[in-house]
Amino acid sequence: MKVIKYLMQFLLVAVLSAIYACNEPEPIRALIVSGQNNHNWKVSHRAIKQILDNSGMFISDVVLTPPAGGDMSRFNPNFDDYDVVVLDYNGDRWGEKVDEAFLKYVQKGGGIIVYHAADNAFAGWDEFNKIIALGGWEGRDEKSGPYCYIKDGKMALDSSPGRGGSHGRQREYPMHCRNAEHPITKELPDNWLHAQDEMYDFMRGPANIKDLLYSGMSDAATGGSGREEPLVFTVDYGKARIFHIMLGHCGASLENNPAMQCAGFQTLLLRGAEWAATGKVTQPVPNDFPTNAAVSLRKDYGREISSK
Repeated sequence: MKVIKYLMQFLLVAVLSAIYACNEPEPIRALIVSGQNNHNWKVSHRAIKQILDNSGMFISDVVLTPPAGGDMSRFNPNFDDYDVVVLDYNGDRWGEKVDEAFLKYVQKGGGIIVYHAADNAFAGWDEFNKIIALGGWEGRDEKSGPYCYIKDGKMALDSSPGRGGSHGRQREYPMHCRNAEHPITKELPDNWLHAQDEMYDFMRGPANIKDLLYSGMSDAATGGSGREEPLVFTVDYGKARIFHIMLGHCGASLENNPAMQCAGFQTLLLRGAEWAATGKVTQPVPNDFPTNAAVSLRKDYGREISSK
């Protein structure tokens, strides 16, 4: 009788475990592409990986290119193995084979995160510029497309000549929601204070923004454009789900990295990555999300468990 009892208990545990496993969502597979950048990629890709992995929703891998001028034939990521690709890269072109594989992945409907200086990359690659919608530096000018900013609450385009890409002094600055109904921004505050960071301005390109999510005022007193600039948005590019976040200038180390330690930045990155991978967002708003009066830092790059 004891044997039968133990057997029944074992079977019950096995059945319950199987039911629990079936109800658990599969982790989202993310690939972080890094290895060259005019920014501190040796820290930024590690921070991104920690943010994703610590959330419990993602399993992330990192692929690094060779150094600048290196042999790109050794760089051959399989994008199709992943639900979302996070671009933390600004450097040499990948090579024809990888360029084609990346375009094929995006055009089939792959998920893409364009993070900070990744929108500096590949100024001469027309299709890439459509994937990022707005870019800066690397020789971008009026031939790259118009400037894009917000005027009287609406998107405005300015085709006047001039270089693309600039920013004033790093500072804390308010973020202004432009679409409160999108899955990424739904239930997030309309206004909140981002930690010390660069604010990109005078960005230009095809400007094929689909959903403008957050903007910020580039303060002329700190060297900015004096315009309300688009900072977080999705891109209108075929079947792809592309999330572009200009926030997150990387600091000197994981410990000294306020822009990426900002709970607002991390929340947007996680929600944007889930949306890019699946088309929906299931994450609640965390209790530690910044307010309009105070920044909020996650120095361990871990998520806030409790939620509003």
